[in-house]
Amino acid sequence: MKRLLALLSLVAVVGFVGTAPAGAAKAKKPKLSGSITVSAAASLTEAFTKMGTDFQKINKGTTITFNFAASSTLAQQIQGGAPADVFASADGANMQKLVTGGQVTAEPIDFASNLLTIVVKPGNPKGVKSVADLANVGVLSLCAPTVPCGKYAAQMFTQDGVTIDPSKTTLGQDVKATLSAVSQGDADAGVVYVTDAKSAGKTVQQIKIPASLNVLAVYPIAPIASSQNSALADAWVKYVTSPVGQKTLKAFGFLPAPPTT
Repeated sequence: MKRLLALLSLVAVVGFVGTAPAGAAKAKKPKLSGSITVSAAASLTEAFTKMGTDFQKINKGTTITFNFAASSTLAQQIQGGAPADVFASADGANMQKLVTGGQVTAEPIDFASNLLTIVVKPGNPKGVKSVADLANVGVLSLCAPTVPCGKYAAQMFTQDGVTIDPSKTTLGQDVKATLSAVSQGDADAGVVYVTDAKSAGKTVQQIKIPASLNVLAVYPIAPIASSQNSALADAWVKYVTSPVGQKTLKAFGFLPAPPTT
């Protein structure tokens, strides 16, 4: 009996020692706190604002501040030393500038995509039906050539064989300004992202562009190397790319990022 009791005691001790590391592995992760600034493409305004509110509710004690503008402008700001913890671009070219400059050291992740669309005044008084009609629409609102939505539009016109008269175009500093020119009546038509046309509601009318004539905009995201709160910056990137974040983006009209090859 004494030998049996001794053996049982030994088994209990071994079992306790063996399970201790597993219990330690289940320890809670450090709680997120503090604040970060997310520099994001203007077309992400509505979606990211909603996501920021949701994220802060989940992670009490955190503050997400947004800086929305054209991706080209944001890249220049970050290169110039402007404070930023995360960059979400509407194209890969502006993200690559920061990768090359060492401002972004983590591998950027494509998290969403978008399509171009035509917006016109309610009722479509100019009778616009296609991309070709934009050549003679009157005043056309486009993003500036250096802005992603402007580059995508130029790419679309080239591939579709449509020539636009520069003297009859007004150029917006970002997609929101381009959209506003149409909704405020300063332009007869414009080319913006599907998500922006959706956010405008009934202030504009959307004329869809067939996929075969359209251009896909791909959005990458990455934390900034100089972030003073890398834990929160990484958490935001993970949230955006998570199923919850992707669901919100879809609700605002964004498409999934194309699969990587």
